[in-house]
Amino acid sequence: MKTYMKHVAIILVTVMIWGLIGIIPSANARELRISHQFSEADARHKLAHEFAVEAEKATGGSLTFKLFPSKALFKPKAQYDAMAKGALDMSVFPLAYASGKIPELDITLMPCIIDSVDEGMAWRNKEIGKKVEAICEKRGMKIITWLWYAGGIGSKEKAIKVPDDVKGMKFRAAGKLFEYMLNQAGASITSMASSEMYMALQTGVLNAGLTSAESFVSYRLYEQLEYFNTPEKYSIWYMAEPIVMSMRTWKSLSEKEKNAVSETGLKLEKRALEIANAANSKATKVFSEAGVKVHAMTKEEWQKWRTLAEETSWKRFAEKVKGGKELLELAK
Repeated sequence: MKTYMKHVAIILVTVMIWGLIGIIPSANARELRISHQFSEADARHKLAHEFAVEAEKATGGSLTFKLFPSKALFKPKAQYDAMAKGALDMSVFPLAYASGKIPELDITLMPCIIDSVDEGMAWRNKEIGKKVEAICEKRGMKIITWLWYAGGIGSKEKAIKVPDDVKGMKFRAAGKLFEYMLNQAGASITSMASSEMYMALQTGVLNAGLTSAESFVSYRLYEQLEYFNTPEKYSIWYMAEPIVMSMRTWKSLSEKEKNAVSETGLKLEKRALEIANAANSKATKVFSEAGVKVHAMTKEEWQKWRTLAEETSWKRFAEKVKGGKELLELAK
């Protein structure tokens, strides 16, 4: 009897808490799985968690969400196939990771195609953004919350400010078109996940690399680097990493759930912009405090990179990708 009463008390307290926070799960609530590659300390994980909480409230508890950070469920690039097949519901997903099967998505990791996170976030309401959304939906995933991140350039031995500085450097480039551009400028390229950069820098496999500002901090790369070109003012590296949903999952939702998910995703974009810009400032602060020599890229330096990008990556994308020239024109 005591055990029974204890269980009843626990249930009543739980229901009271749900009521206070505005969530009463349905008896047949559906759980959606959100997978991503980032650590729990990463702002992208925190944004995904915020989405899950708000979307659950907005659906009145008919949808619940379970997060799988740090590649716990799928490897980073495998997440696209999983969503396309309906094996994964949602992800915080760098769109260019799917460019092996959807080459057009390399436009979302194109050297110097934008010059600020704000410009990238504005894509949602521009023709280029609508084009990218249509391409994604046709190929199995829907953008729920636009999110762009800026990246910096970290190096050992010498600072990298302009294209001539990369000659002879062993680089992790983060993206096929960045690999091509830097290789054309004289760097040797080694492909790897950003989570592998620390060891590669420590062992001499790399002496320079590109990745997002958030990853530079969360993977503690300041412990291995001597120089950091911060993206706080200008950057050559911007990447679209939105919260996305499998189209199979999307189509299975009720109209009420679709509206709730869409509205939650849109509301989060202001927060997404804030955390992306905050990541740049945080990287500058953390690297400076760690004794790394920090440089803020100037507009003149950025323009030199832009000229190189136009002559290499942009040209290659326009020639090799069907519809690439049109996407470049829209993005410019």
